[in-house]
Amino acid sequence: MTEKIYFKGRYGPMRRRSRLCYAGFLAALVLLSLAALSGPGSRWGLWHFRTGFTIMRFCAYGAFVSFALSFAGVIVCVIRRKSTKGVVPGLAGLVISLAAVVIPLMWSLEANRVPRIHDITTDTANPPVFSALPALRPTPAEYAGAEVAGIQRARYPEIKPLELNIAPEAAFDAALKAARGLGWEIIDADRPSLHIEAVDTTLWYGFKDDIAVRITAGDVGSRIDVRSVSRVGISDIGTNARRIRRYFDAVRKASVG
Repeated sequence: MTEKIYFKGRYGPMRRRSRLCYAGFLAALVLLSLAALSGPGSRWGLWHFRTGFTIMRFCAYGAFVSFALSFAGVIVCVIRRKSTKGVVPGLAGLVISLAAVVIPLMWSLEANRVPRIHDITTDTANPPVFSALPALRPTPAEYAGAEVAGIQRARYPEIKPLELNIAPEAAFDAALKAARGLGWEIIDADRPSLHIEAVDTTLWYGFKDDIAVRITAGDVGSRIDVRSVSRVGISDIGTNARRIRRYFDAVRKASVG
């Protein structure tokens, strides 16, 4: 009889207090899993990318609830000093909840930091043109003109043509090698005209962005101009500018390899 009362008086409340921690942990785990699938689901064609954005926002808001549950469970366990078993899932719930909030928060901060444009080129006066890719695009590929050019020059002053001290034909080979090395899908590579067109698919949401590369004779050897354009959206969250920087780094390495 004494053992039965002891179980109810001690371990029963312990389990009830631990339930808050476990509830917060499980909720956080589900939310983080949904957030992790929001992008790949769009890439795999399970839903529209806007649905993926909605899922990400829902998970971020829901993470505040799972954080509150986990936090309350940990506080109850620690203050009453009756249970330590429930603290571990509670702490895990706190960490996972923070991850579910931090990921979309970082994207949001980055989106607010960069300009709301999605067409970046090293030559705003005479950007490289697309000849093969327009047929694959759901939207026109015409350059927007002076307004976008002015925004780019103000916010991305480092995006400039790449000058190489090698012949244009050698620069073409390096440019093509770099594009393939980055995993771009080569749509057209015309050596006589020193022109390359390719498609790059983003890792998370699977957005397809179009790239045109133009090689011409430069002052000391050759000049490489690039244009990288998103197919959808208003802001690219800095993706196209990062792509050009990364590409030029790859071309430099390929030109001396």
